[in-house]
Amino acid sequence: MMTGVELVHVPYRGSAPALTDLLANQVQVMFDNLPSSLGHIQGGRLRALAVTTSAPSKALPGVPTVAETVPSYEASAWFGMAVPKGTPRPIIDKLNRQINQALADPGIQAKLADLGGILIAGSPEDFGKVIADETAKWAKVVQVTGATAE
Repeated sequence: MMTGVELVHVPYRGSAPALTDLLANQVQVMFDNLPSSLGHIQGGRLRALAVTTSAPSKALPGVPTVAETVPSYEASAWFGMAVPKGTPRPIIDKLNRQINQALADPGIQAKLADLGGILIAGSPEDFGKVIADETAKWAKVVQVTGATAE
């Protein structure tokens, strides 16, 4: 959308079968979550052209960001914890403290860094803003491209 480049979308049921076809040269390019492909990149079986995060990845030194070529491009996979609507605030706050405490553990930080992950601890409100911002960004992409669920 941002470059005018047209790619053929080949739907897969996850990274494993897509990586299999990429490694077998059945497809020529893939946008993947770093933990799935990092070992293949580090092993020399795949070449990373760029990362889609706004900042370079410490796991892939020297690999540029897409934003260096396509200004303001950013696409990141993220994970968070959620609870059912109506969960009492004291329970939410306790869970948030425990999760942030776990994310502060050097062992967890090291493991996630090895996988190419970036830790972002914060409040439930911080996470709500991430969800709202991502929803707005991808809604625009869907609207402009006419993308539909397959």
